[in-house]
Amino acid sequence: MTTPKFAQIKQFIVDNIRSGAWQENQRVPSENELAEQFSVSRMTARRALSELTEADILTRSQGLGTFVASFKSQSSLLEIKNIADEVKARSGNYSCTVLVLESISAVAPIAIALGVEVDSLVYRSVLVHNENDQPLQVEERFVNPALAKSYLQQNFTVLTPHEYLSSVAPLTEARHTVEAIMPNSEMCQWLNLYHEEPCLQVIRRTWSSSGIVSFARLVSPGSKYRLGGHLTFKK
Repeated sequence: MTTPKFAQIKQFIVDNIRSGAWQENQRVPSENELAEQFSVSRMTARRALSELTEADILTRSQGLGTFVASFKSQSSLLEIKNIADEVKARSGNYSCTVLVLESISAVAPIAIALGVEVDSLVYRSVLVHNENDQPLQVEERFVNPALAKSYLQQNFTVLTPHEYLSSVAPLTEARHTVEAIMPNSEMCQWLNLYHEEPCLQVIRRTWSSSGIVSFARLVSPGSKYRLGGHLTFKK
């Protein structure tokens, strides 16, 4: 099966970025240049550039051209996305390393966050989400067993906790807090940091129609991750 021309152009651009031939903020070939190089219409070249821009691989500046975007991964603060989908949208290779998957007795802060009794049984997972075999984010999650009974039986190298929880307890509400932290030695090891650097920590609680589903701590190196959002205000 022949690969569509716009997909060939996208792969050409991604390959040049991955190899280091094109650096961050470097201008990439224009629609006209790509159309000539691949013997396609400008519309086809525009589609390739537009899709890579939507995936945050490229950034476009009116009147200046199209450039390689910042290499920091970006997640939206205003909506909950599946991290595996975010990585794949950037044409990256997603993988997950499961560090901990267990049931524990809930200490007071966790019990309060999940709305359960102190010392009641809750589920805990610690995962490392990877992009192109490099640690991108550590996720420590506490889950209410009443709303996700089979959580510990899931293979999180195949599907993410977000995907599983969304299927068994569809989310109706989420609350976030975001702060910069300095990682401890354990976190540095999980994130493959050779020296301490500021990290971005997101604390997230999620609800379904039946109650609080989970309480999660998401930690990412500041050099690799950022949060962003877009608001549209109606008159």
